[in-house]
Amino acid sequence: MVTMILGEVANFAAYAFAPAILVTPLGALSIIFSAVLAHFILNERLHMFGVVGCALCVVGSVDIVLHAPMERRIDSVSEIWHLATEPGFIVYSCLAVALALVLMFWVVHHTEQRKMLAYIAICSLMGSLTVISVKAVAIALKLSFTGVNQFVYIQTWFFIVVVIICCVVQLNYLNKALDSFNTAVVAPVYYVMFTILTILANMIMYKDWDSQNATQIASELCGFVTIVAGTFLLHKTRHLGNTQPDPNSLRAECELEDHI
Repeated sequence: MVTMILGEVANFAAYAFAPAILVTPLGALSIIFSAVLAHFILNERLHMFGVVGCALCVVGSVDIVLHAPMERRIDSVSEIWHLATEPGFIVYSCLAVALALVLMFWVVHHTEQRKMLAYIAICSLMGSLTVISVKAVAIALKLSFTGVNQFVYIQTWFFIVVVIICCVVQLNYLNKALDSFNTAVVAPVYYVMFTILTILANMIMYKDWDSQNATQIASELCGFVTIVAGTFLLHKTRHLGNTQPDPNSLRAECELEDHI
């Protein structure tokens, strides 16, 4: 629990120093460390496909790091508030909240087949707004530590309230998805949907890709797709390394060979 809290604090701090387009996809690296530690500590054998999945995540992460955009210089929370109140991001925020409410109060109660996707969509929509607000709070803390107090602005407290509300909703529906459906399916789908919506929200608000050319953007997208492929491969083959042959099946095969 302590190491998890430290990891989340470090992840929170990362948003103050790097664009979310870089920080969010790199969350897949936690999957690699979990798989490797489980292999050595919990004796959960890592299948060859799992090794390939880890390699894909590493390659994709390196690709994103090498081609990530530079962090935009921000000197106050007022600048972030100006970006957040531009028409493009206001439209995205309203659509995200409206769609999340429709999923919460109608789709979840009227369909069983798509309930998992509804839960994950709610988490991802709220998660994209969480990341935007977390980045604003992280930058406010960074500037405050340098001597420019940002907590005198009401906008900073507004972002804090948004973080709390979105986190509560996000955790609630993520727990519902994990309680009702297979983790091996929920985790990769949530990672992909959350990352896509987070990158989209940051593109609209911070316009991180304005300073990049088509080659750099394409390289980042390829890196993201590579991480997605590695994540799905890891989750889909996580049980292959732990399967033990059934003695009865082996005995039946031996008897069949003797008979033949």
